[in-house]
Amino acid sequence: MDLGIRGKRALVCASSKGLGRGCAEALAAAGVDLVINARGGDALAQTAADIRAAHGVEVTEIAADVTTEAGRAHVLDAAKGVDILVTNAGGPPPGIWSDWSRDDFLRALDANMLTPIALMTALLPGMIDRGWGRVVNITSQSVKAPIPALGLSNAARTGLTGYVAGTARQVAQYGVIINNMLPGIHATDRAVSLDGGVAQSQGITPEAAKTQRLATIPARRYGTAAEFGAMCAFLCSQHAGFIVAQNILLDGGATNATI
Repeated sequence: MDLGIRGKRALVCASSKGLGRGCAEALAAAGVDLVINARGGDALAQTAADIRAAHGVEVTEIAADVTTEAGRAHVLDAAKGVDILVTNAGGPPPGIWSDWSRDDFLRALDANMLTPIALMTALLPGMIDRGWGRVVNITSQSVKAPIPALGLSNAARTGLTGYVAGTARQVAQYGVIINNMLPGIHATDRAVSLDGGVAQSQGITPEAAKTQRLATIPARRYGTAAEFGAMCAFLCSQHAGFIVAQNILLDGGATNATI
């Protein structure tokens, strides 16, 4: 399927690896020029080189912490005039309610709620002026069904979801479409970290922890960054203009809900 976005420009955050890279790869395959961002410069440069070689698109890499004001300014300077925004940030550490202080919550809010909002605030006006834009926020399945060990993520990402619910409906009339993607467990570094935490807390091996988690997923496997990216690219396409303010689960059926 031709997604109709060849020649568009996109900013994809946290895209040197994992789900962010999956989104960047899929957009590049559709002919979209990229601004990619991550904190680690070496991995980011390698990702940029790989995407250029594979897809022949323009790729600008900006190594910066987008959750800081200075880092965000650096990224936004390179991303002026982008048509597509994909927000993404690693999730805060797991724990239980008694582990977290006010500062822990503020860090989670900065990374997983306030930074995406700041990026949208900066880039939506240009999209509105041009009469076309796409925003995809990578959140979590936990906004549909909270994960007890991920209370920081539950709180911050649900706050972003509430913001998007109203904002997306205000800007859709201008051809600017905002949606959220809600990943379950995917075969990324985050999965390794979570399985490692379970293994440590239960005194089992990481392999046993993964087997235990797989049993909770009807698909009986972890998702891949490539299939996640394919959905992201579709939501950014010309075909997605009537999909507004939706929260799309990609979790292999793990969230047990009818709607």
